Amino acid sequence: MRAKFVFAVLAAFSFSATAVAQMGPDVAEPFKLGTFEIDGVQTIGIVLRDELVVELNAANAELQRSPEYPAVTMPEDMVGLIGQYEYGLKYRLYEIVTDLVENSSLTGRDRPSFIHDVGDVRTLAPLMPGKMLNAAVNFYSHVEERNTPEEQRAAAERRRAQRGIPYLFIKPTQGAVIGQGDAVRIPYGRDRIDWEVELAIVMGRTAKYVSADDAEDYIFGYMVSLDISDRGGRPPDSRPGSDWLVGKGHDTFAPIGPWIVPKEFYGDPMARLDQVLEVDGEILQRAGPGDMIHSIYELVEYGSSIITLYPGDVINNGTSGGTGAGTAVRGEQRFLQPGETIEASIDGIGTLILPVVGEDAPPERTGSYLPPVSSYIQ
Repeated sequence: MRAKFVFAVLAAFSFSATAVAQMGPDVAEPFKLGTFEIDGVQTIGIVLRDELVVELNAANAELQRSPEYPAVTMPEDMVGLIGQYEYGLKYRLYEIVTDLVENSSLTGRDRPSFIHDVGDVRTLAPLMPGKMLNAAVNFYSHVEERNTPEEQRAAAERRRAQRGIPYLFIKPTQGAVIGQGDAVRIPYGRDRIDWEVELAIVMGRTAKYVSADDAEDYIFGYMVSLDISDRGGRPPDSRPGSDWLVGKGHDTFAPIGPWIVPKEFYGDPMARLDQVLEVDGEILQRAGPGDMIHSIYELVEYGSSIITLYPGDVINNGTSGGTGAGTAVRGEQRFLQPGETIEASIDGIGTLILPVVGEDAPPERTGSYLPPVSSYIQ
């Protein structure tokens, strides 16, 4: 039944006969996908060699000038592209890339005007997720990281013996999501703002009660993500306990990007993941998949057992030891300061570079709001 549905969708898209017949044509080289501001217009772009941005709409229009390539309507945004990708749209992207590469259109004087150097356009957040789920304490090196190194290792071994189930929390999107070069803003009066580099898993198909064994089929691709965190906590005279909105939900606290790598060009993150974070050139976090408590596929299984996941939704895999609040790695706490620069990288995906700035004092207002951390009783 599903095969007939896919064929019907492919036929409706009217892809070239070769693409439909092969049900998976080769592409001349791998690519990534992003959202860019070009001449003041927000545009979906194909990223080649981490150096070039191809305007998708314009490249598609040029390809369709040949009768060999029937018309295909491009989606308006990245979420739309993701939703259509596995139902035929990726074949047109493959055709665009292959045509440009085989005709040597990427370089030289005759390079089309719809191809740009990455540095000449503004890279935006690749998409605005419908929802973002983050894994809490999903790396053994992050378990009880505020302890001594010996205590931390003992706690990690206890967790290894009894993994339990994942812990996921909701992270805000609009207002919190920023992209390449955007500033991480330290909220006024807060001085315990922390970094956490993570792998962002971008969902490609609607998923509900999906098993870990089948989870890869529902994934579209991967990005770099940061879970910027406020460790200052709540005022002492308020309701006690943790507050995930305060800790994770300030504006600019969800950087993602710089672009998305479709899964077919990345491989299995549980075999190759290498996520690194630097502040002002100093490496503060580095971890691979062997440090993860629950695999990305187990996170999809758990998340989809609670809420339906849709194309463009994001699950972040958690972070490793080396956070600012931790003491096991460096022996003391350290937090972000205005004027610093964060570089978060994942091998095979890219690097997010983000300046850190302070926030001006807000106007006086009534109601309940967070006071400066210095006013807290510690």
